[in-house]
Amino acid sequence: MSIPFGFGMPGPNDDSNQGPFDMNALGQALQQLGQMMQSGGGDSGPVNWAVVEDVARKAVVAGGDPATSDGQREAVASAVALAELWLDVATSFPASGAAAEAWSRSEWLVNTGPAWRRIVTPIAEQVTGAVAGMAPTDLEQISGDALPEQFRQMLPEGVPPEMLQMLQPMLGMVRQLGAAAFSMQVGQALAALAAQVLAASDVGIPLADPPRTALLPGNITEFAEGLEISSSDAMMFIALRESAHQRLFVHVPWLAARVIGAVEQYARYMRVDVEQLNEAMGDIDLSDPAALQQVLSGGVLTPEDTPEQKAAVARLETLLACIEGWVDDVVQTAAADRLPSLPGLVEAMRRRRAAGGPAERTFASLVGMELRPRRLRDAHTVFAATRAQRGADARDALWSHPDLLPGPDDLDDPLGFVQSTGVVPDTLEGMGEQETNNHDGSSEETE
Repeated sequence: MSIPFGFGMPGPNDDSNQGPFDMNALGQALQQLGQMMQSGGGDSGPVNWAVVEDVARKAVVAGGDPATSDGQREAVASAVALAELWLDVATSFPASGAAAEAWSRSEWLVNTGPAWRRIVTPIAEQVTGAVAGMAPTDLEQISGDALPEQFRQMLPEGVPPEMLQMLQPMLGMVRQLGAAAFSMQVGQALAALAAQVLAASDVGIPLADPPRTALLPGNITEFAEGLEISSSDAMMFIALRESAHQRLFVHVPWLAARVIGAVEQYARYMRVDVEQLNEAMGDIDLSDPAALQQVLSGGVLTPEDTPEQKAAVARLETLLACIEGWVDDVVQTAAADRLPSLPGLVEAMRRRRAAGGPAERTFASLVGMELRPRRLRDAHTVFAATRAQRGADARDALWSHPDLLPGPDDLDDPLGFVQSTGVVPDTLEGMGEQETNNHDGSSEETE
């Protein structure tokens, strides 16, 4: 018989001298759980952020996180200063005024931590609540017919009275255990993201508060490797993108709160697949945090099939697409005649966003959320066509009020959206089809 929760009860054919229940194994499990709880300090919320920060920091250091050098800081400052000059003639939004910063991976974790708390906490509440709901919490529930099936298998004759006092504390720890295991998983996911992000706003969400123009020079160097593009060109391209993001976030006062709000609303409509979670947890050892972490990262979160959730998904995808579509048009306008490697860098970035990396997939499986601008091609068409028809000021003016931006239905027909306010030049009529063909039907360009 499979033994749930790892308490070491021998099966009927077990030749050991143990009794029907291994008290030593139970005591060891309780001791391990107690140590695990103590390691997280006094945080009793759905996410233990002390655990998150500790796990993420250790994982980043183990993967290699050299401090930024004076040369890297100078390279970042120079690239950002030049990027601001190029952007001055490509957009009506002025420079953000923030000093250029060069971050290590650890610094990215520290500076973006508060934003991740807002994003992850609503999801964690559902996950830890579902884990806790799978176990009884008082003596009345752990006896007789109310005993969960997993414990009935372990104790076919019921719970001996002398064991009740030992068993109850363990059951009371289940919520804390779920929070600790989920926290470890979040820490590992954020550490993986830290190894891949190129700038403070690389995921399209304003994660730094207050806003700041920050690049990760070590990650940019790795990004440039294999592209047959110099690291200096890659640095310039990322500096343009980061500076454009910051101009948008700083000079569109409602945008940052709206994006974070859309993410939070999306998260609230996620649900835990309790049936899948029950099945996955049937045979795990609760004294082994890694086993529970593996269950929680297995995609137990699914979006609710409700009009509210569908609206939340559409709102988030549209906002992310509009941000990235505007940034793409501004950067390409600013660098078109100045950066010879621009086409290769644009293509590399599009493929990177379309496919997603291992870290992004890990994060998506954990929180049920993909941080990708799925409607990017259509949003880019809107901003590029508006600029071509009426100039950069008109393109930027779309951000003057949320109602002026294209909505999900508008992105279904981007040129129609632009035509509603003027005539689209002939040179843009085939834009959507041409981009799709150029990118060979990648997921970002076709979804």
